[in-house]
Amino acid sequence: MTSAPEQGATRWKCVCAYDGTHFAGWQSQSAGSAIQDVIEARLARILGGSVRIHASGRTDAGVHARGQVFHFDAAWRHGPEKFLTALAAGLPQTIQLRTLRAVDAGFHARFSATGKLYSYRICLGDTDPFTRPYVWRFHRPLDTDRMAQAATEVLLGRHDFKAFSAFNGTERSDTVRDLRRLDVLRRGRSLRIVAEADGFLYKMVRSLVGALVAVGEGKLSIEQLRELRDSRERTAAVHTAPPEGLFLERVIY
Repeated sequence: MTSAPEQGATRWKCVCAYDGTHFAGWQSQSAGSAIQDVIEARLARILGGSVRIHASGRTDAGVHARGQVFHFDAAWRHGPEKFLTALAAGLPQTIQLRTLRAVDAGFHARFSATGKLYSYRICLGDTDPFTRPYVWRFHRPLDTDRMAQAATEVLLGRHDFKAFSAFNGTERSDTVRDLRRLDVLRRGRSLRIVAEADGFLYKMVRSLVGALVAVGEGKLSIEQLRELRDSRERTAAVHTAPPEGLFLERVIY
């Protein structure tokens, strides 16, 4: 966890949205090509010194957000409205700062969170150029009723989701999560999968989507999905859905 703000500084909580298409994800990169890098550079320009921001979690390259949350400590005496205006003025149009406010010194964007809400968008067929960067274009038939059945009967609830995570260099000892919501919503050719949990493992949402699509295609039965969940082993049966359809909608506190 981060320490309390230095004397004279205030802890600030910011909610932001971004189009992740052309960024190398949220987390800072040596080339400065991540969303964190862009925001920190703007803060440094305004405040005249480096400021580290701390997010609720990272998103991968190509993943989008409507409600990412980060916090930072800074001395600013002109009110949150002017701070937000100054900070937003130098950011690219692909990053929007939605709200900025002072919070209690004990608040932490990651460790204070009690859950997250994601949505994943699939277009069944082709789509126009304006929608294309934000959906997974899928050109084979899907049984969405069976996908919804699999979500409810196998994945919803508190389980060990190790089979639906990807290795990111650190082996996690705790892979149990409470998946509170997993909806498969279809309207015409548009399919939206909504997931809410107390926390998510690395690439867990995209892995769950990939598994549900395999069920919808008939490549994986509901019983096989259950066996996969209980095995706690990542296999080739689970494909990670592409990043462009994924949105971090909200962080819950």
